[in-house]
Amino acid sequence: MGKWFTKYFLEKGFEVIGYDSEKEILNKAVTKAQSLVGAILPADYVILCIPVKRTPETIRLIAKEMKRESYLIDVSSLKLKTAAALSKIPDKVSPVCIHPMFGPGTKKLKGQNIISIPIRDAKKELLVAKSLFPEANFVQIDATEHDKKIAIILGMTHLVNLTLANILAKEENFTLVEKMAGTTFKAQKLLTAGIMTESPELIETIISNPEIRRYAEEFWKDIGRMLILIQENRTEEILKYVGSAKERLAKNVDMDDAYKKLVSMVNSVEK
Repeated sequence: MGKWFTKYFLEKGFEVIGYDSEKEILNKAVTKAQSLVGAILPADYVILCIPVKRTPETIRLIAKEMKRESYLIDVSSLKLKTAAALSKIPDKVSPVCIHPMFGPGTKKLKGQNIISIPIRDAKKELLVAKSLFPEANFVQIDATEHDKKIAIILGMTHLVNLTLANILAKEENFTLVEKMAGTTFKAQKLLTAGIMTESPELIETIISNPEIRRYAEEFWKDIGRMLILIQENRTEEILKYVGSAKERLAKNVDMDDAYKKLVSMVNSVEK
């Protein structure tokens, strides 16, 4: 994401200073700092694109060194601990806590969602974020609720696809599986493979969200229940479960439209 933000802000006419403790910065348009503190000292906006687990400590480390009236921007995928760290930074620095709901492969910002988490001044922080990313759609929510919703949006999708990836990886004749595949599997394979391009550290962080536990336990119980119903040929109960899930989902999702978009997505990829 650091590369994505670099490209984005360079195109917007900003001067970008970069620092990476692990990899060489190859973009010649970036002013390369020799140290973390050296990178943040002259900056008006500091964007942390680092592992979530290192974010709170890094916030505490750099905030006191940043110049007056600058902005410290966190973009991590879990917010409870980072929001707490941001709330304690010196008054001379303004916190901006956001979660871009898109990955580094995104070409255009228009229509993409960014979540804003209030720290001190919700209105001001949202205005700053919107000024930097004017084409994005914004949703504002507190840190606790953010992590609960992210447990569904990212946590469960990553957990389910991680286990599915492990099953597919052990399939001895995957070529035959692909030859036999229909629309549903083709779409699911794309999602599973796409998630697995992410770093192991990011995936571990996402599925380690404490809020994921209750959803994962419900998922595990439902799988166990389905297996028992299947084994015991309890067809009516399976049909009732499927019908109930479909009816409740249909209250929020246009099912026919979703299927059309699924087919359209697979067809566009295969062209």
